[in-house]
Amino acid sequence: MRRLPSVKLSACLMSALALCFVSQTESFGKGPEKTTPEQPGLVMQEFIYDQAPFPSCHASTIAETPEGLVCAFFGGTAEKNPDVEIWLSRNQGEGWSAPVSVADGVKDSSKRWPCWNPVLFQTKPGTLLLFYKVGPNPSEWWGMLKISHDNGKTWGKARRLPEGFVGPVKNKPFLLSDGTLLCPASTEHDGWQLQMEWTPDLGKTWHRTGPLNDGREIGAIQPSILQYGDKLQILCRSRQGKIVEAWSEDNGRSWSKVTPTSLPNPNSGTDAVTLKDGRALLVYNPTQKGRSPLHVAISEDGKHWKTGLVLEDQKGEYSYPAVIQTSDGKVHITYTWRRELVKHVVIDPDQLELKEID
Repeated sequence: MRRLPSVKLSACLMSALALCFVSQTESFGKGPEKTTPEQPGLVMQEFIYDQAPFPSCHASTIAETPEGLVCAFFGGTAEKNPDVEIWLSRNQGEGWSAPVSVADGVKDSSKRWPCWNPVLFQTKPGTLLLFYKVGPNPSEWWGMLKISHDNGKTWGKARRLPEGFVGPVKNKPFLLSDGTLLCPASTEHDGWQLQMEWTPDLGKTWHRTGPLNDGREIGAIQPSILQYGDKLQILCRSRQGKIVEAWSEDNGRSWSKVTPTSLPNPNSGTDAVTLKDGRALLVYNPTQKGRSPLHVAISEDGKHWKTGLVLEDQKGEYSYPAVIQTSDGKVHITYTWRRELVKHVVIDPDQLELKEID
C-alpha cells in the first residue's frame, strides 16, 4: 500500500491513526490509484512496488508458485540503456516484496548489455524458469535462461540458449501433455518473423520451426498461445494495424498461414490465456494508434470476441500485459503503467459482463 508521508501529528491523532498506519505499511505494494474503473468482475488493483532504484520499467511477467505469486520486469534508466536489469518481486499473501535484481547483462568489468522481456514459467515439477533476452537491441539480442528451485528466492547460473533460439520472446510458454514446453518466439533481424520453439527437457535441448511468416507482407512478433480442444492458436502483435493469428493441429509443429484478425493492434504487445472453462481471455490495446485504452476480451472460439473489462482508459501508456489464471480461478494481469510502475489487477472471469465490440 502507499506509505503515509511524514508529518507532525498531535498525540491524539497519532493514536487514532496508529492501527491504520500499521496496516498500510505491511505491504510493499503501492496502494491502488483507481485508474481501473469499478465494474463487474474487478476484484482488486494495486502497484507491484512503491519505490525502486530505477526510474523506468517495462515488460512484466507473472507466475504462480506453491508459495504465492512472482512478478518480474525489466527496469533501469530507460529501455535499451546498459543499466537495464531484470527485477523480481514475490507475494506470499502479505504484499509484494521490494524488487530485487535477478539478472543483468554484465559481460565483464568494461562491458554490459541491456536486458529485455523476462518471461516466468512455473513447471509441473516445481521448477521456476526465468527466460530473458540480453543484447544491444531486439535485432541482435540472444536468449538467456535461469532456473530457481525455491520459488524464486534464489537463482542458478545464467545460461545462454543455443544459437538461433530466443525462448518465449514476451509471453509465457505452453506446457503440452507430454511435458514438452512450447515457447512462442519471434525474431527481428530479417523483418518481423514468428517461430515456434520447444524443449522436451526444461531447456536442455531445443527444437524449432522455420519462420511462420515472411516478415514483410505481415510483420509480426510476440505471440501468445491459446488452446481450443485439440487445436492451438497464436495471437500476435503486428505492424499491420491488426492482431494476427495462426492455427496448429499438431501441437505447434506446423502452423497455418498468418492472417489478420478483426482486432486492432497499435504495434504493441498483447497476452492471452486459456481459461479453465475453455474460453480464451485476451488483454490488448483496442486501437490502431497509441497504447491506451487497455481492455480484456473474451472468446469461446478464438474468432468472435467480446469486451469483458476496461483496465485503463485515460491518456498515457498502458501496455505489454501479462496474464495468468491461478489455482483459485482468479485471473491476474500485470502491465506497464506509464513506464513508471507495474500495475497488478485481479479479476473474476465468471463475473465479467460481456459486451459486443463495436
